[in-house]
Amino acid sequence: MPAQKRFKTQYPGVYYIEGKSLHSGKTDRIFNIRYRANGKPIEEKAGRASQGMTAARASMLRAAKMDGKKPTNRERRKSEDDRWTITRLWESYKANKPNLKGVVTDDNRFENHIKPVFGDKLPSEIDPLSIDRLRIKLLKEKSPGTVKNVMELLRRICHYAQKKRLTPGLSFTLEMPSVNNLRTEDLTPDQLKALLEAMDGDINQQAANLMRMVLYTGMRRSELFKLKWTDIDEQRGFIRLEDPKGGTDMSIPLNDAATDLLRNHPRTGSEYVFPGKDGKQRKDIHHQVNRIRDNAGLPKSFRALHGLRHVYASMLASSGKVDLYTLQRLLTHKSPQMTMRYAHLRDSALKDASQVAGDIVSSVVKDQKNRAVSNQ
Repeated sequence: MPAQKRFKTQYPGVYYIEGKSLHSGKTDRIFNIRYRANGKPIEEKAGRASQGMTAARASMLRAAKMDGKKPTNRERRKSEDDRWTITRLWESYKANKPNLKGVVTDDNRFENHIKPVFGDKLPSEIDPLSIDRLRIKLLKEKSPGTVKNVMELLRRICHYAQKKRLTPGLSFTLEMPSVNNLRTEDLTPDQLKALLEAMDGDINQQAANLMRMVLYTGMRRSELFKLKWTDIDEQRGFIRLEDPKGGTDMSIPLNDAATDLLRNHPRTGSEYVFPGKDGKQRKDIHHQVNRIRDNAGLPKSFRALHGLRHVYASMLASSGKVDLYTLQRLLTHKSPQMTMRYAHLRDSALKDASQVAGDIVSSVVKDQKNRAVSNQ
């Protein structure tokens, strides 16, 4: 029978072989140590990963065996400090990506969902059952999209560990839950009228104007929060989007409605058009815009800002005057796939337009028949 393959670790004299878990029957890492005692080479089993053994702990055990004594608390702490845990990997990941987009959101996901369960573990110490338990727990409290984002962040951290060769990654493939996030929100004419009236009557006109800008331009919340007065080129009629979600800086047209809004929008002395506290970049406005939504009598499920982006896109698509490529450019979608969700609206508009031609021809045919009858 061929010998089992031995896998080196970052610790001298510590390696592991792959076997089967005594409980689940799944792949398990069995750590072994090699050392010399009284001049004799010794090789022995340190323990299984499924029972809490790690390469760091095996190294500490090896040192104790070689010295013939138990490791001190200081040695234990040093061994633990050398561990590339999920928390340590996340901090390293952020430090290596200073311009990481969405880092605040990712940090919240990590602190709230990943760290309490896996923060002090190595990627190799995480098992599929623990992942399933976390996924099931989150699905009881969060949307499938949020659960997918949490799982994707954990997978990203573990891939980083492997890519940088800091520590072995997951011993299994972390599967992403399928999510149908092609949610398209729209408003009826009466709902839109009620929303505009609620905007007019709200005490916070900065929040109301921010909502109007989404409706006029289709801009994302993050783009509006970062929007500076210097980004607005009224003379050329464009708004510059700095570092948008799509990646590269780009510009979108500044239409008449948006131009009028910005001319009358109050200036506070901040460089930002919609500033937050102390004139700095705004971080949130959901309380204010949700109040306007509620005052308009719209359902709670309607997202006050992102929903209006959908309304903007739906209005253009259903007009029949805007092709999908142009709509993609206006929405700054990186690929056409996201824009295709509005294709059915444009198709309906084109069918209506086509029906006009049919009605005209039918009318001509009908007139000809009527004249023929009258000439008899």
